[in-house]
Amino acid sequence: MECNKEEAIRARGIAEHKMKNDDFEGAKRLVLKAQKLFPELENIAQLLTVCNVHHCAKLKFNGSEMDWYGILQLDRSANMSSIKKQYRKLALLLHPDKNKFAGAEAAFKLIGEANAVLADQTKRSLYDMKTASKAPHPSNTASVEHEL
Repeated sequence: MECNKEEAIRARGIAEHKMKNDDFEGAKRLVLKAQKLFPELENIAQLLTVCNVHHCAKLKFNGSEMDWYGILQLDRSANMSSIKKQYRKLALLLHPDKNKFAGAEAAFKLIGEANAVLADQTKRSLYDMKTASKAPHPSNTASVEHEL
């Protein structure tokens, strides 16, 4: 088990380096590997959350519209209570005072923007109408994964 921990720490270190270079896709793969090798690894949830938010931020509708549901890691059918609860959960993991990893502050701002759109019924309805029958632009990434 000790060799798994060492390998997980090594993978986490490489992931942190990739995050500093804005390679959140590569970092996400390494964080998931580290998590699989040693699930109790310190700060793994924070790293994964940063990577997931940046991954979803790259997905665009019509090339320009953000995937706010993906950023908050919610289904389109989520109710206001779920949106509020998920925002708070992510805000605790991403708050710049608690998460010093590269990209955490930008991810915190993204979830704030997503919450501002989805928690306001008028803005959410307008957003839903704009993106109703469209999928995120496929050239950015293949799929959205929700690990949290």
